[in-house]
Amino acid sequence: MRHLTLQAAIACGLVALGAGLPGAALGAEKAAVFTVELFEPGASYGARARPADTKKLALVTDELRKALHEKAGLEIVDTAPKADIVAKEGPLYKCNGCASDIGKSLGADLVVTGYVEKGSGQIFNLNVTIAEAETGKTVRGGQVTIRADTEDTWAHAMRWVVKNRLLAEPLPGKS
Repeated sequence: MRHLTLQAAIACGLVALGAGLPGAALGAEKAAVFTVELFEPGASYGARARPADTKKLALVTDELRKALHEKAGLEIVDTAPKADIVAKEGPLYKCNGCASDIGKSLGADLVVTGYVEKGSGQIFNLNVTIAEAETGKTVRGGQVTIRADTEDTWAHAMRWVVKNRLLAEPLPGKS
């Protein structure tokens, strides 16, 4: 009997320990991480970004998805099936909550959007927001200024925002 009690205590301890680890909860939350967009004042939405900017936007989107999966334990939902709706409703950073509806239709619990605001040739602002898909309520957000137009500086900026703003504390629902 005592042996069984010890095993039960160890099992409870392991469960409690696991609950404190990111992504350890049963059924990791699902996040729809949309492609980071470019906000270029004076340019119309849908205007083609320069190929170099498009490459950097893809790079920071990949950094964001990877970090949220690896560091927060989120299951990343494929947003490609709704690309036509995103193109129609976008830009997501100013569509009055349409990202939440799109994320919800993809089965996501969280919706992650971001944009890079082009200030000048060498100064950019990277903004990222995490919201509940069900309510559209923002649960976390962050912004950083990028002071050089290179892939390395953009990627570094995204890693900084994730570490110091988005995941500085566990996400709601995560221990």
